[in-house]
Amino acid sequence: MTSSAPPPPDLLAPDGPGNSRLQRVSLRNRVTWLAAICVAGAVALVSVAAFLTVHDSLYEQVDDNLTERAVEAAHGPLVRTPDLQQVPVAFYNAANFKISVLFANGTEVHPPDVDSRSRPPTSYQELAVARGEIAESLRTDERTNSRIVAVPTGAGGAAVVMSTSLRPTQQTLAQLSVVLVVMGGAGILLAAAAGTTVARAGLRPVQRLTAATERVALTGDLRPIPVSGDDELARLTTSFNRMLGALAESQERQRRLVADAGHELRTPLTSLRTNLELLMASARPDAPELSEQDRDEMFADVQAQVTELSALVGDLVELAREDTPQVVHEPVDLVEVVERALSRAQRRAQRVEFDVRLHPWRMMGDATALERAVLNLLDNGAKWSPDGATVRVELRPDPGARHTVLEVADAGPGIAPGDRPYVFERFYRSSDARTLPGSGLGLSIVKQVAERHGGAVWAGEAPEGGALLRMTLPGRVPDIQQH
Repeated sequence: MTSSAPPPPDLLAPDGPGNSRLQRVSLRNRVTWLAAICVAGAVALVSVAAFLTVHDSLYEQVDDNLTERAVEAAHGPLVRTPDLQQVPVAFYNAANFKISVLFANGTEVHPPDVDSRSRPPTSYQELAVARGEIAESLRTDERTNSRIVAVPTGAGGAAVVMSTSLRPTQQTLAQLSVVLVVMGGAGILLAAAAGTTVARAGLRPVQRLTAATERVALTGDLRPIPVSGDDELARLTTSFNRMLGALAESQERQRRLVADAGHELRTPLTSLRTNLELLMASARPDAPELSEQDRDEMFADVQAQVTELSALVGDLVELAREDTPQVVHEPVDLVEVVERALSRAQRRAQRVEFDVRLHPWRMMGDATALERAVLNLLDNGAKWSPDGATVRVELRPDPGARHTVLEVADAGPGIAPGDRPYVFERFYRSSDARTLPGSGLGLSIVKQVAERHGGAVWAGEAPEGGALLRMTLPGRVPDIQQH
């Protein structure tokens, strides 16, 4: 015995734990999380961009200011210190900076009364500037957390070294970070709240639609849902209402068909049961014997009732099939359909003649259903025509060549004007037709077939004096005929 292979992993995905957790999250919460995540991403990008921009701008401003002050000090006026050294005037007015003069031999001069902690740190870069090896230097000293610049003096052989602390700049950036985080967090919370509000308002029609579907499933109540607005949800509600209307119409057709069928079946079944009970009772030993003539009449009656029941059941099945919505896309030659129906009708009604006039016509449709409808029209005309009469059958295009008209005219007594609006209704039989065999469903099948193909039916008086039944169908004249 071979064992079946396990399904591929993607088929098992809907039942996985991750998907189960996702399905437990409501759509409103998903919209809220989506809004919060989108805003969080946007805030993060904007905050990072703003922080980097301000960071670069502040540090650039510190460098420009420090370099400008150092250049002014290096090329500004000089003063003599108590030890008779020439130093820049900036030694005495550089309140926010640390300043010194570094000579090429490594000697460093500081402002008087300044301890070592208030002096700018120096390294080989500043010494290289003093010796003229490089034009200037600009660096950050991690140990003292300061920015240091060195520029050569105008006299040569020395460099002015100036530094400033980066702590104020870093404090400003820290404050900016706090502001961005607080404002970003507030924006995310605001977006989540707005997403919840929008989701609640936007999903309210969906909730109504969900409640309506649950109501339909539980109670079978097919009342339409109120529609408000003209957005996608309103169109969805409108489409759902159309579906409810179609379902209600289908249920009503089924209910009406069952009720009418039950009413029509009751009479032949009651008569059939009565005849069978009489035949069974006559077969008892103590029962009076039936004459041969009565027995033959009862058997003939039973046979006729069985035939009537068979025809009625067949019509009901056909009617139920025609009630089912179908999409027809089969090319049909209507002349061939009429000819096949005529062949069957002539075998059934050999006592009448058919005068046939057919013009070519093609359409998209169900050939079997169309043949059944045409056969019902022909059977109806033959049934009402006396022996030896002629039933006229004509298929011709209308003047605009957009529809074709199939007419069946009999030589019978015709249809009373009061009965003409109802002859195509289910189980309707006029007072004259109740004594004749039939179920009252043949013409209703004709109407349903015509309407399913986009056509119509009509009943009137024929020029020959009998009934005129007309079925109009869309289509076109074949190309070879148009030429």
